[in-house]
Amino acid sequence: MLDLLGIGFGPANLALAVMLEEAGFAGSRLFLEARPRSRWQQDMLLPGADIQNHPLRDLVTPRNPRSRYSFINYLHEQGKLFEHLNLGLEFPLRKEYADYVDWVSSFFQDQVMHDTSVTDIRLLPGRQGYEVESASGQVWTCRSLVVAPGRTPFIPALFLPQLGETVFHSGTYLGAMQRLQAGRRLQRVMVVGGSQSAIEILLHLHRSHLTLAVLNVMRGWGYRLKDTSQFSEEVYFPQFVDFYYGCSPGARAELNRHLHYTNYSAADHDTIRQLYVQMYEDRLDGAERIQLVPRKEPVALCRQDGAWTVSLRDRLSGETSVTAPVDAIILATGYRNAGTGENAERHPPILSSLMPHLQVDKEGVLLINRDYSLSGRDAAASLPPIYLNGLCESSHGYGDAGSFSLLALRSRDIYHSLAARLESAEPGAGAGGQLMEA
Repeated sequence: MLDLLGIGFGPANLALAVMLEEAGFAGSRLFLEARPRSRWQQDMLLPGADIQNHPLRDLVTPRNPRSRYSFINYLHEQGKLFEHLNLGLEFPLRKEYADYVDWVSSFFQDQVMHDTSVTDIRLLPGRQGYEVESASGQVWTCRSLVVAPGRTPFIPALFLPQLGETVFHSGTYLGAMQRLQAGRRLQRVMVVGGSQSAIEILLHLHRSHLTLAVLNVMRGWGYRLKDTSQFSEEVYFPQFVDFYYGCSPGARAELNRHLHYTNYSAADHDTIRQLYVQMYEDRLDGAERIQLVPRKEPVALCRQDGAWTVSLRDRLSGETSVTAPVDAIILATGYRNAGTGENAERHPPILSSLMPHLQVDKEGVLLINRDYSLSGRDAAASLPPIYLNGLCESSHGYGDAGSFSLLALRSRDIYHSLAARLESAEPGAGAGGQLMEA
């Protein structure tokens, strides 16, 4: 039986793997990853796109500035520190940060099984641990579990039955476009959404497909500037986690209303400016290839002769119009959060089998403890250690959304809680014992 099994090996559990090594954790561990490799944001590594995050908020630096796994040390060991500093960029290119994540991941490949999709998690008899099964039927048992499944794409209900070659989420953008172009010549594409990823896709389509017309449908008036003031950015400080976690549900809802545009439904100044200038230049050239359609939401789809027409309802007047045919629809519609709203889910799907055993609130939403552990519904019979590494925004605030902001500190919190629980459950274990090296 493994001491620790991790589900997923994206940045969240990679940061935990680094934490385990640097803390001298001597227990057995294994991480299961569904993808062939742990490539961060593989299908959104677009030319010129940056990470929208200070580079020192990496996998380790906020927890251990002396770590060899820092972004700065990556640049140093790759022989490009001065060249990178000379770029004068506020934020690193997304491609380079993906290479950094790959570089750190390369040191832990002996702890990872790729191409391994977990389909079920079960409690062992007597609650002595967990049994985890993959799509291939392979089974592992473990004393503790850390689940880092990543965020579930939000697909509006209208598009859900049509997902496939010509209707796809932005999270699969580059791969889906390559497959799509292999079989046809594209003339017109629709992008649904009004945030950062939508602009990045518009710019990429414009630059890489010189004759393509792009229709961008969004619910708002236009692109909103992301709130990046220094005061708002303090929501990504570690002390904000304690403050947010201690708030009542009503207080959290009020905070969310005020802080929504620090992370959602908005875009950075540089990308908004690039798009505006590009559209202006197109008008100078007499070729308006990007058409913005604000205040509209899709309400019906029709496929005919291999193309889609979309009925759009004006959110102010209620009037409906129909678009010209488009060859593909790209959904830059974001990801689901924890909760009960339109774009929310009550728990990560991977935990479905365990939900009868896990504590939830009155609306059935998974409850997460301050140390990121999950508790059992039966107070008289505690669960073996289980943690949710990420997807904790509803309980811990914006720093625990899908960014790097607090990855390093979250891995520290999980490690200290996990190590203490494993040691207390292991007779004779302690510092220098089975689970902890000196």
